[in-house]
Amino acid sequence: MARRNGTPKPPKQAASSERQKREARPEKIAAFRVGISAESRAAVWLLAHGYRILARRWKSPLGEIDIIAVRWRLLIFVEVKARAKLDDAAEAVTERQKQRIAAAAEIWLAANPMPAIRDMRFDAILVAPGRLPRHILAAFESA
Repeated sequence: MARRNGTPKPPKQAASSERQKREARPEKIAAFRVGISAESRAAVWLLAHGYRILARRWKSPLGEIDIIAVRWRLLIFVEVKARAKLDDAAEAVTERQKQRIAAAAEIWLAANPMPAIRDMRFDAILVAPGRLPRHILAAFESA
């Protein structure tokens, strides 16, 4: 059947193959769920230690910040890493990720000025099954 402009419709098979390309693979879905679970555990850890969560999974054009939290006059940007072992998680924060997180933090600060904040840092929270999260204070510096 032709369209109004005279061009034929694409065959039905093309539409179904298009749909298959957009569907997430099972391993991606599993990794996403593990990440969300780890971020939730990290957020609970921070709340239990007196932090107030300002944002979770905050996205900017330059990168994503897993958790943004504040305690007293300290603002923290947290990268959460989930691995089978805590030592593997500690090694999982790459230099490129650090740069993207720092760039995203600058954008967040520009969009959310907080005059009461006196200090800021970049932390990491490592999560492994059956273990308490490990909070690494000042895990890295911004460039």
